Amino acid sequence: MKTTGIPSLARTALAAALVAVALAGCGALPPSASGGAKACASGFEPFERDTLFFGRAIPSGGQVSDAEWTAFLDATVTPAFPQGLTVIDAAGQWRGVSGEVVRERSKLVVLLHSRSEKDDAAIATIVGTYRQRFAQEAVLQERQAVCVRF
Repeated sequence: MKTTGIPSLARTALAAALVAVALAGCGALPPSASGGAKACASGFEPFERDTLFFGRAIPSGGQVSDAEWTAFLDATVTPAFPQGLTVIDAAGQWRGVSGEVVRERSKLVVLLHSRSEKDDAAIATIVGTYRQRFAQEAVLQERQAVCVRF
């Protein structure tokens, strides 16, 4: 799923949700990938925030049901990130390789974690499993360096 052309209301809801998550980690910026001098403020830890965008329209017809989504979340996502995650309901649209615009109910999963090869592999497995299980062309992944305090 891609965010190109997301309706204004969905963009607003998405922005509000992401701002709420971001505010939990307010402070100075973490070190940049290029090795910048900025670090997290005292009391904050550098983390990665990955947001995964899961479209629920199935290309051959139908939707990923609430029960199917919950089963996927429980069996695939939660075991990979048992320390916690956030799920947000959304409405999105994107243009697939066919050129057709698809409007669909979506789920966003927000993961806050220390950057590691293990977490990167877990995210790749989550994305691959969803794509295969529900015949998805894509799952969008957005990553940002953030500062958090628990």
